[in-house]
Amino acid sequence: MTIKVIIVDDERLARNELKRLLAKHSQIEIIDEAKNADEAKEKIAEQKPDAIFLDIHMPGVTGLELAETLGDDVNIIFCTAYDQFAVDAFSLNAMDYLVKPVNPERLAESIAKLEKRVEQAKEKTSLPDDHKLMVKYGEKMRIIQLCEIIRFESIGNHAAIYTPHGKAYLHSSLNKIEKKLDEANYFRASRSDIVRLDAITSMEQSIGYGLLATLTNGQTIEISRRQATKLKQLLEFTQL
Repeated sequence: MTIKVIIVDDERLARNELKRLLAKHSQIEIIDEAKNADEAKEKIAEQKPDAIFLDIHMPGVTGLELAETLGDDVNIIFCTAYDQFAVDAFSLNAMDYLVKPVNPERLAESIAKLEKRVEQAKEKTSLPDDHKLMVKYGEKMRIIQLCEIIRFESIGNHAAIYTPHGKAYLHSSLNKIEKKLDEANYFRASRSDIVRLDAITSMEQSIGYGLLATLTNGQTIEISRRQATKLKQLLEFTQL
């Protein structure tokens, strides 16, 4: 199981040290880093990490203030040089509280706890391939299975779905849908698209160093540069 994390700390040396420690844990994938709360909030909303390692003392909005706005959207592991904020941190449902310099054994304990929590969350939310949905095609309602959906496309706060029966709509955002999907079957290609992995018939390099994927229904979608790298790793592709 891969656990996606973002490191949030205003000090570059502190971020680099934590990256060095996390590199020893193969299940951890550092998908990004941020140097302040505003930057972190934007990246968390866009990339939907499983967890963040969050400093408390940062210029402007503090880590505690950021955590208060995030609620239960992401697991939070505070990582700070000060131990007096632990009570405040846990009152915000923080998963753990690490004091700098981070002890490798304490970090390992925290990651084990995080791994268990992420695994439990995915077991609770992922829908099976045979999950049934009632959707409307034109004037006719049809019951389909989740596995029939080749692609989800963001249309404002809604999503278009593409199946062998045609195009239909779901009254749900792409981010909410993504949380219900099994990452072994579906992949977030970009901010606007989620595709079924076994519906990809071919891929080629795009001008922007991403990928152009052709689907079983003949559609071609662009996979962003960042996501193309992840997809290659996921499918064990060599560099094209």
